[in-house]
Amino acid sequence: MGERRALPNPLLPNESCNLGSLNVAKFAKRKESGWEVDWQRLEMVVRLAVRFLDNVIEANAYPIQAVEEMTKANRKIGLGVMGFADLLIRLGYAYNSEAGVEFGRKLMGFIQSKGYEESLELAKVRGTYPNYPGSVHQERGLPLRNATVTTIAPTGTISIIAGCSSGIEPLFALAFTRNVMDNDCLIEVNHLFAETLNERHIYDEALMEEIAHTGSVHTLVEFPADLAKLFVTAHDISPQWHIQMQAAFQEFTDNAVSKTVNFPQSATKAQIEEVYKLAYQLGCKGVTVYRSGSREGEVLTVGQTQPANDQTNSVTSGDHSAPRKRPSITQGQTERVKTGCGTLYVTINEDEHGICEVFTTIGKAGGCASAFSEATARLISLALRSGVELAQVTRQLKSIRCPHPMWQEGKLILSCPDAIAQVFERYLKERETGSADEQSAISNDSLRETCPECSGQIVYENGCSTCKDCGYSRCG
Repeated sequence: MGERRALPNPLLPNESCNLGSLNVAKFAKRKESGWEVDWQRLEMVVRLAVRFLDNVIEANAYPIQAVEEMTKANRKIGLGVMGFADLLIRLGYAYNSEAGVEFGRKLMGFIQSKGYEESLELAKVRGTYPNYPGSVHQERGLPLRNATVTTIAPTGTISIIAGCSSGIEPLFALAFTRNVMDNDCLIEVNHLFAETLNERHIYDEALMEEIAHTGSVHTLVEFPADLAKLFVTAHDISPQWHIQMQAAFQEFTDNAVSKTVNFPQSATKAQIEEVYKLAYQLGCKGVTVYRSGSREGEVLTVGQTQPANDQTNSVTSGDHSAPRKRPSITQGQTERVKTGCGTLYVTINEDEHGICEVFTTIGKAGGCASAFSEATARLISLALRSGVELAQVTRQLKSIRCPHPMWQEGKLILSCPDAIAQVFERYLKERETGSADEQSAISNDSLRETCPECSGQIVYENGCSTCKDCGYSRCG
C-alpha cells in the first residue's frame, strides 16, 4: 500500500465527493520521553471514517437522479486532515524542515494505507463500486469499495470550529488583534504558542501585543531561537518549503491537495513562475499562490499592510499633499435616491479641473443618518480635490450594506453609501456614453437583509423577521 499513486481523479459530470477531515492534532499523546503519535488510535478512526463516508453515500438525499447515479457508480470519498501544523509543533518538527516534510509523508501514507485496507474490507461485504470493471484499480488488482479514498480539502470553517490549524497549512499567525464590540481590541494568541511560553515562563502581554503587529516572532532578536524555529508562520516559510510539503501529501492522496503558497507583496512574476514549475516537477495536481495585499478585504491579515496598486492613497515619508482649494462657483447636478434611512439627495459639483465636491442631504435635519451622510460627503469631496479618481471612491462605497435595503425603480439600494456609489456610477457612465446602462443583475444573497445586532442573515418565518445567528426579532 505504500507505493506512490498518481490517479487522475477529477470529479466527473454530475458526480459528488463526500469529504471528511481528521483533526490529527488529537492523536498526539504525551509520554515521559515527550509527545508521539498514537498510531493505533489513528488507524481505528481512519477505518471508522471510511465506513462513515461510504454510509453517507447511501444515506444522502440527492438533488437529482443523475447526481445519485453517478455518485453511487464511483462511490468516491475524500478523507483528509486538519490540525497538521499543531501536530508538528507537538512533536517538535519545524514545518520548513526535512524532518517536517518527511513526517507529513509518513502521516499521509499511513492514512491512505489504512483507508485503502478498510475500503478493501468493505468491498468484500458490500461489493466494489459499480464502475470498478475496467478501472485502474482493477488493473492494479485493488478491488476497492470506493474509486477514491483520500482528499486534502480546504478546512477553513471547520478548523475554526474544531479549534485547530487549517488543513496542512502552517500557522498563519501566532498572535493577532481582533476588533470586537465598540472597536475594543483583543489580542488572540495561538493556544500551543501560549502554552509553550507559559511552560518556559516567558509569556507576557506586552510581548503578545508586539507579536500581534506581524503575527510572527522571526524579527524578535531576543526570542528563544529554538522556539522561533519551531513556531514558524505561513509568511516565514519560503515558497519552496510550501510546495515540498504539498508534494509530500500529494504522494499519498487520491485526489488533489488544497494548499496555499504565501508570497509577500514584493513577489515577482518570476518567483511565482518558479513555484508553478516546482509544483509540476514534484507531482502536485494543482497549486494555489497568494500574494499578500493583492486584493481588498483579505480574510486573514496581520499587522499593517498597504493595498496593492495604491498609488493614489499612499503617502511617503516627507510627501505631504493638500487638496486643491474649492472655487467660489461650481456647476453640478442633484439626484434623488430612496434608501432604507429615507430619501437621499446627492449633488455632484465640478470645477475647471473636474469633479471637486459632493453634497448629500437625507430626511429631516439632524439624526445619525444625516450626520453620517454629511461626513461621507465631506470625506469624498476632500478625496476628490486631493486627486483621487471618482472611480476609486465608487469602488470603496459600492455594495456596503445596512440592515434595511430599499428597492427603487427595479434597482436595489443596499445602504446610503451604496446609493452614493450608484449615483457616481451613473454619472461616470453618462460622461462616457451619454446614457446610463441598467444596473447589473443582483444575486439572491444581496436581497437579504442583515441583522442590526450581529450582521447575520435575516430570515422571514411565520410572518416575522428573525436572525438565526443571535435570535434578534422585529416582533419582539
